[in-house]
Amino acid sequence: MQATVTFIGNATTLLRLGHFTLLTDPAFGPAGSRVYLGYGAWTKRVRDPVLDSLDGTAVDGILLSHLHGDHFDAAARRWVEPTLPIVTTPAACRKLRRRRYLAVRGLPTWECFEWTRDRQRLRITAAPGRHGPGLADRLLPDVMGSVVELEVDGRLALRLYITGDTLVHDALEQVPRRFGEVDAMLIHLGGTRLLGMLLTMDGRQGAEVAQLIRPGITVPIHYDDYQVMKSPLSDFVTRAERQGLTGIQPITRGGTLHLPLRDGIGGHHAESRLGEQHSQG
Repeated sequence: MQATVTFIGNATTLLRLGHFTLLTDPAFGPAGSRVYLGYGAWTKRVRDPVLDSLDGTAVDGILLSHLHGDHFDAAARRWVEPTLPIVTTPAACRKLRRRRYLAVRGLPTWECFEWTRDRQRLRITAAPGRHGPGLADRLLPDVMGSVVELEVDGRLALRLYITGDTLVHDALEQVPRRFGEVDAMLIHLGGTRLLGMLLTMDGRQGAEVAQLIRPGITVPIHYDDYQVMKSPLSDFVTRAERQGLTGIQPITRGGTLHLPLRDGIGGHHAESRLGEQHSQG
């Protein structure tokens, strides 16, 4: 058994976790396309997504951190069938149902959704997120992180934390308190700025979250696809190295990383898969 993440671009990844396949935050527009961020604000995409990995792939569902144009764009909306399950925030759920997406589930913070197949179970728990500073957060879409847990025969095989577009805030401390050891983390970075406000973690905040969560591996995503992103990946990597953080695993677009399964699951030790990456397409 394997667990892998394939990086398509921005916050879009393909997660193959045992018998399950999830797509996160689908944004398929090419470089040069523009997406709407609300309140009259637009941004342009500057990097092409690598969509080859989706060819012929059967997806069980979509994990949508929030309803922003750079996370669910027009190209993705044309691709997603109305009956494909989507797990997202309650606010995004209401909007998507009005757009006739029929299988949307909105999760309040700390609530769960599960899929079961054969002897495996995939559980998604909504984690807290805050997209903007102070009162500005109320003007932005509700956002959630996700704790994704794969179980085999009732035993935990993998715990993956996806931060979503959050800034550092006190509620994030509840993630390690509630769940304990995290095997892997997908961290949304980029230092997105709009009207001078920081809306996603920059390198400094990202290193702070990596220090807090202490996952086995940390995979940076969401850092240079759009013009509003001002903090390059190197900011995060440099700060993480200075703080002595280990397991930082950048991933190339179209590349696939094996995620560390726990000992006794899949016939190998977690440590044997760290850092293994290959390119697709």
